[in-house]
Amino acid sequence: MTALRFDTYDWSGGREAMLRFGPDAGPIVIAALPLFEEANRTRQFLVTILRELADHGVGSVLPDLPGTGESIVVTSEARPRDQRKAYTELSQQLGRNTYGISIRSGALFDTDSVLAGRWQLSAQTGEDVLRELDRARVASRSARASDTDYAGNTLSREMLADLRDATLNAGKAPIRVVRLESDPRDADVKYAASPLWRRSEPDNDTVLAHILADDISHWIASCER
Repeated sequence: MTALRFDTYDWSGGREAMLRFGPDAGPIVIAALPLFEEANRTRQFLVTILRELADHGVGSVLPDLPGTGESIVVTSEARPRDQRKAYTELSQQLGRNTYGISIRSGALFDTDSVLAGRWQLSAQTGEDVLRELDRARVASRSARASDTDYAGNTLSREMLADLRDATLNAGKAPIRVVRLESDPRDADVKYAASPLWRRSEPDNDTVLAHILADDISHWIASCER
């Protein structure tokens, strides 16, 4: 089966929804959206990438992690350790030859998982995320209700503390770092495009999605040799 399917997965904290794309056989990708509002701005873009991967014969899943998407866990009760645990348990269910692809802070979800490889677009550390939240709070010019209110998002103190310590996985599995040309940080490859996560409304870039899907499929093929 290669069509989009609606599915669920179980983890030790409950059951969450996920989307499936492409074939069930062969290498499979777990896709991770960034945290908070950036997830809304990039979801359509990531879905386009996963549809393109399906056309390349690469299967994938896009899970709602606890406190994200359609999860029954509200944002204010989200805990990064639970999100990482749900991701890890899903990766174990999918088995070997599971690859993680992520956008921005989505790279923080897979740090406890054993994956065949990681493909990261403009990956962020937890400190990077906190700086972005602080900028968003200043830009909103609204009086904050508390120290845990960030531009409309009420975050738990556990979430904030965990983000301060959150770093990217530096394990032995292959990692491909992808960035946009406007990003001065090091990368394996950079592409010319506008960052969708900076836009005020959700948007898509089908040209970039096609390029990135091609990049991912070729990278996975090289890892599988």
